[in-house]
Amino acid sequence: MTRGKVKQKKRINADPYVFAALMIVSFSLLLFSTRSFVIDIKDSGLSLFSGIRGAIHAVSSTVSRTLLAVNELVVLRREYNALLERVAQYEYLERSAAGIYSENNRLREQLNFSKDALYKYIPAEISGRDPDNVFSAFVINKGKAHGIENNMPVIAFQNGMQALVGKVVQTAHLESLVMPLYDQRCFVSSRLDRERYEGIVEGQGSPALPLLMRSLAKRARDDVKTGDLVVTSGMGGVYPPGIILGRVSEVLFQERETSIELEIESAVDFSRLEYVFVIEK
Repeated sequence: MTRGKVKQKKRINADPYVFAALMIVSFSLLLFSTRSFVIDIKDSGLSLFSGIRGAIHAVSSTVSRTLLAVNELVVLRREYNALLERVAQYEYLERSAAGIYSENNRLREQLNFSKDALYKYIPAEISGRDPDNVFSAFVINKGKAHGIENNMPVIAFQNGMQALVGKVVQTAHLESLVMPLYDQRCFVSSRLDRERYEGIVEGQGSPALPLLMRSLAKRARDDVKTGDLVVTSGMGGVYPPGIILGRVSEVLFQERETSIELEIESAVDFSRLEYVFVIEK
C-alpha cells in the first residue's frame, strides 16, 4: 500500500514538465502561424507613419511657403513706400525748381524796369496786409530807415508797363503802410493820355471793381473810346505826371448831368502784386 502511494506521487510531479513542453510547442506553432499577421501589422504601422510624415512635410512646406510669401510682401511694401517717398521728393524738387524759375522771371522783369525807370525809387516787397483793414492797405518791407516818407507814390511794373499802385500813408522804422489805388479814400488827379481831358480817379473799395474817373467834361463824351489810356496829370503835387492808371472800360453818361464818368480797368493786377517801387520826392 505504501509503494502504491509512492508511485502515484512520482507521476503527479512529472506533469508540470509535460505541461511546459506542450506550451512551448503550442507557442511555436502559434508564432509560425501568425507571422504574416505580424508582418501585416508592421507594414500597416509603416504606412501609417509614412502618411503622417508626408502630411507633416506638406504642412511644413505650406507654412514655409506662406512665411516666405509674407516676407516678400513686407519687403515689397517697404520698397513701395520708399519709392513713394522718392516720388514725393522729386515732385517737391520739381515744384521748387518751378517756383525758383518763376521768381527769377519776376525779378528779371523788375530789374529790366529798374534800368528804364524815369524816377529815383526805393524797391520794396509786399510783406503783409493791414490788420485793421483801415485803408484796405498792405505792408511793404521798407520804412523810415530806408528813406520812406508819407505820401510817397508807389508804382509797380507789370506787363511791360509802369503803373500806379497807390501811396504811402504810414511809416515805421523798417516797414510802411501803402494805401492802394482801389481804396475809396484814394483820389488821383488824372487825364486821358490821348484826348488830354482831366478828371479825378478814385477807387470803389475792392480790386475786383473798376476805378472811376469823375468830373470829366461833358464834351469829352464824343472823343472818349474804350481802351483809351488814363495817366496821372501831376496836379496836386503827390503823383508825378504820366504814370499809368489804366484803360477806359466803359463810359457812363446821363443827359441831365453836367459831366461824365468813366470806368477804368487798373493797369495793376493786385492779386499777383509782389514787388513795388516807392518814388522818392
